[in-house]
Amino acid sequence: MGDGTGTAAGAVQQELVAVLDRLGVGVFALDGDERIVWANTASLALLSRSAAEVVGRRLGALLHPDAGQIPSPRAAGAGPEATDVAAEGRTWLARGDGSRLPVRWFPLPVESGAGNGARLVAFDTDTDAYAPGTGDPGRDTDSHGPRPRPAGSPPATRALSERDRLALLADTTAQLVYNIDVDASLRRVVELLLPRLADWAVIDLITETDEVDRSLVVHAHPDGLTVREDLQGPMPPVPASSPMPLSMALRGVASTLAGPRTYDAPPDSAVAVEQRKLFTATGIETAAIAPVKGPSEVLGAITLGRTADHEPFTPADLDLLEDIGRRMGIALENARHYQRQRRIAATMQRYLLPQLPRLTGVEMTARYLPAPDASHVGGDWYDAFPLPDGDTALVVGHDLEAAAGMAQLRNMLRAYTWAEDGPPHRTVERLDQAMGHITDVSMATLILARLTADPAGGRALSWTNAGHPPPLLLDPTGATRFLGEGRAILLGAAADHARSDAHIRLPPGSTLLFYTDGLIESRRQPLDVGLRRLREQAAALNHRQLDYFVDQLLEHSRPADNDDDVALLALRIPPTA
Repeated sequence: MGDGTGTAAGAVQQELVAVLDRLGVGVFALDGDERIVWANTASLALLSRSAAEVVGRRLGALLHPDAGQIPSPRAAGAGPEATDVAAEGRTWLARGDGSRLPVRWFPLPVESGAGNGARLVAFDTDTDAYAPGTGDPGRDTDSHGPRPRPAGSPPATRALSERDRLALLADTTAQLVYNIDVDASLRRVVELLLPRLADWAVIDLITETDEVDRSLVVHAHPDGLTVREDLQGPMPPVPASSPMPLSMALRGVASTLAGPRTYDAPPDSAVAVEQRKLFTATGIETAAIAPVKGPSEVLGAITLGRTADHEPFTPADLDLLEDIGRRMGIALENARHYQRQRRIAATMQRYLLPQLPRLTGVEMTARYLPAPDASHVGGDWYDAFPLPDGDTALVVGHDLEAAAGMAQLRNMLRAYTWAEDGPPHRTVERLDQAMGHITDVSMATLILARLTADPAGGRALSWTNAGHPPPLLLDPTGATRFLGEGRAILLGAAADHARSDAHIRLPPGSTLLFYTDGLIESRRQPLDVGLRRLREQAAALNHRQLDYFVDQLLEHSRPADNDDDVALLALRIPPTA
């Protein structure tokens, strides 16, 4: 027998061995101390263990740590010869990888004739999966592939109880509702379906340009799940009237059961040709195909496939797959709406932001990163424009409301800065006084700076800060410091608050960075942590070209949990020759 036959020779008659080893359920032979002296092939396959890991151990040693104590295979009060008891039980056994296997076990009423008290216990996967010792139904959420079947045994079934079907739908919904990443959502749903329902899962999606893409093909096997990228890619157009299963599903007409023989006839479309290739490449013997439909459009189709090792799909399986397809459709349609809104919001924000002026002897670049919320057009902004005397005004700000107020504030600030041509703090004071009367903005932060040519070859900077994070200055050696001078309270807090200017010289080779709070703020860490991270990242990148410098800061400095938009304005005074 090769899986413990020699060990079992004294406990099980040889004429029973061949029969027991062909059973599709697990069988253990136990000695008088309830130690396993033999295990059949199905039991080792169920537990994903070798004979050496099972034979010689007590039955209780195979319990999963979460399981209660396994009842004795003898009926209570039965004597040593009571081999025909009908007692049974439920428990969790531990697979070789430590995962739990819900089983129903029962003694086999077979007399071994060995005379040493040995008896047989059979077990199989508990499809109702009751939690041991509680009487409360649970479910087996194991993610292993299909187990090997002993030679000659019938195809394994994947029938789910009504409770398991409802649990699967609930799990699918949970994975889809809270995830706007389409690819991630599809993969997680497939992980729930395989191998619980099928050996293969195929998802075909209709793009926003009405093209069909085979987006995901996944195979379940004993070692896990494998994505078959070689079977993915563009698909032919959906035929308008084909009665073939996938074509009907992609039109949202019907769900269908199919198999290789479905495509024995000459193909009626290029889609049918691709399906014939799929069945040949995967070995699928039976498939269930259903539409993926949203509230207002058909978004694709989902195909589940089983090989000959498992029972064919039934119409009841189609009902379940249709429910899953509807949930996928709602989630995918919502995700597409989200992406459309996000594109519109980002486009609107970019139109509200200005083009930077070209300055002789100064490199300048800016970036804007929209907020993750697609419906939110953020209030972070930057600006740069020439002044009558040849200076350049630099602004970065954060409106606590949204972009509409940001546009009002920016236009007012431009007008005041141009008309007054005075020190920055005077302009901001006047803006603060007028803001509550002629704008919808209640509060905002900003920095207004004035960049002046320096006869020595660099630039001079004067600025005032209304409650905004301080600019970061990097000198030619890479040393960094935050410009905390000239700081006062934010706009809208007190219109009569006195403000002041700060001044500094920017030597050749220096870099100055203005930014908004989205680059540094985190819900989990103090603001000082974000400022320190920004300073360290900037110092490490100071020698890089300016556009690369700001791109890397956006990628590495922004906290992962920040859901605000970000504006950056950076300038560099090139080093002298």
